[in-house]
Amino acid sequence: MELREPTTLKEVAEFLGCSYDGNPEHRITGFNEIHRVKSGDIVFVDHPKYYDKALKSAATTILIDKKVDYPEGKGLLISKNPFDDFNKLTLHYTPRKNLNNNIGENTSISDSAIVYPNVVIGNDVTIGDNVILYPGVVIMDRTIIEDNVVIGANTVIGHNAFYYKKKSSGYDRMHTCGRVIIRKNAELGSLCSIDAGVTDDTIIGEGTKIDNQVHVGHDTIIGKNCLLAANVGLAGCVELKDNVTLWGQVGCASDVVIGENAVVFAQSGISKSLAPNKTYFGSPAKDIRLMYREMAAIRKLPEILENL
Repeated sequence: MELREPTTLKEVAEFLGCSYDGNPEHRITGFNEIHRVKSGDIVFVDHPKYYDKALKSAATTILIDKKVDYPEGKGLLISKNPFDDFNKLTLHYTPRKNLNNNIGENTSISDSAIVYPNVVIGNDVTIGDNVILYPGVVIMDRTIIEDNVVIGANTVIGHNAFYYKKKSSGYDRMHTCGRVIIRKNAELGSLCSIDAGVTDDTIIGEGTKIDNQVHVGHDTIIGKNCLLAANVGLAGCVELKDNVTLWGQVGCASDVVIGENAVVFAQSGISKSLAPNKTYFGSPAKDIRLMYREMAAIRKLPEILENL
């Protein structure tokens, strides 16, 4: 998330009540979760296993639980509880807004949009021309829906990211301040759930078609003209390149990239990135030619055992 106005390392440290290391005037322009960081961002890290990843990331300010060596040009915010202080920052810059009516504040809806009964639209939402929202649709804060999008009944767009930290007292949720952007000519079926980005955007690409009861996790980016059949489930931070097809009940782990024109057959499980222009099947998903050879070999196994 980008700040409306840049701030400094010293100012943020004073707000959080923590120490810092680096130039007091070190410039901060935003904050993001590790998968979406860029220059000027704050990122948090609270486990030594991930120190290097955070320190070597594009983020230029590291909110961390101990003083460590860091690359030139970066700065440290040293906190006893980086997760809690990151939440403090996100809540400060994007405070929660209550919704008292069916349509929130600072929301723009095109005159040509068709909004059926029992639709709820949050704050700071933009809805483009010729959009159709069927009954029971919920559009959460900061969502952007471009022209000619169709959203089926009882679909929820922009719910909180499923992102928790386990503590001795239970699970603590990271405050969601990201958005969902649905590009033009996309269509979503009924009972879908598209989670907002933690601090950035979840994106449904132009012309993409999504069937009923599909879940898309936080910060996932779906390219143009993709096809997702019923019961597909994508974890957070997945990227689908253009023209990907996922058939029914495909499941995908987080931090995976699926290449352009890839096709994944029904009930497959994707645990790692897939190359473009291939067809996949199985759990874990593999090139379908390899899977067919493996299946053929397994069918011959009883005969081989009998002849031993």
